Amino acid sequence: MTPKRIFLTGASGCIGHYITEALITETEHELYLLVRDPDKLGFDYEARSGITIFQGDLREISQFGNLLKTMDVAILTATAWGGAAEVFDINVIKTIRLMELLNPKMCEQVIYFSTSSILDRNNQLLREAGQLGTDYIRSKYDCLRRLSKLAIAPKITTLFPTLVLGGDENKPYSHLSSGITDVAKWASLVRWFRADGSFHFIHAQDIAQVVRYLVDHPYPMESNEETDEEPTKRLVLGNQAITVNQFVEQGCDYLGQKIYFRLPLYSWLANILIVLFRIQMSAWDRFCLKYRHFTHQNPINPGTFGLPTYCPTLSDVLKISGIQRRREQRARSGEQ
Repeated sequence: MTPKRIFLTGASGCIGHYITEALITETEHELYLLVRDPDKLGFDYEARSGITIFQGDLREISQFGNLLKTMDVAILTATAWGGAAEVFDINVIKTIRLMELLNPKMCEQVIYFSTSSILDRNNQLLREAGQLGTDYIRSKYDCLRRLSKLAIAPKITTLFPTLVLGGDENKPYSHLSSGITDVAKWASLVRWFRADGSFHFIHAQDIAQVVRYLVDHPYPMESNEETDEEPTKRLVLGNQAITVNQFVEQGCDYLGQKIYFRLPLYSWLANILIVLFRIQMSAWDRFCLKYRHFTHQNPINPGTFGLPTYCPTLSDVLKISGIQRRREQRARSGEQ
């Protein structure tokens, strides 16, 4: 297969690390990485030829116009999380500008990372995300609405990661993975409660495998016959949905915490606790508390394309996070 020229933003982030490492070690594609601080790169970008590092960020994207016109693929993972001005400038204005600089006749596809938080359970835009969301969520909502107007629009595949796991000694941890060990410590308490809710999760290594596959096998266009929206290529990244109760049950089983009975945790009780402990909640937080089921149609993971999945279950999550099973802990105690 002829090597492609790939422009990638956000290589220093959690997802970006996994994607770049996979492209370096598993392909011969020419990689052009735009990063703000090369010192934050934990992978070996000198492992082979064909890897070029540009120090800068999306605010300076116009200076790379001539280079972008020569790209076969663009993978856009870079994002800004906080600060309204920066978030909308980078996540909307400069991201759109980058896509405008690509040559629609040369570029085979754009793989753009959004977030599943802006989609409802039918994979359509969630109105409340645009009205109540954080600056980050509203910026992603705004950007998605603008994509169909671009000349490159038919080449764009938008990926919507659900809850992302990932990170190790050479890669930055995702927000979720950085708190997994703390969550495990609360197992002895949460096992006494049950709650109504569900969600998807996916590991960044599995995201990288999906992206690596899509680079060589672009996803076909799908039309939305039941809506007024333009035909798009939208892929929600995640394993099959898991309920909050299943999450607790599987986690307790892994940790050896027995469940004897469980008390229902009603939303009205949560509201009382919020008032009682003076917990500060945004409008988006309150919406999420009521919405509860953050699930989507036809989630995509490596198994969708016949590839092995690195982290499909909660047991895999805990194991990868370095949390030992209860019987393994006992065995180690016996050895000592």
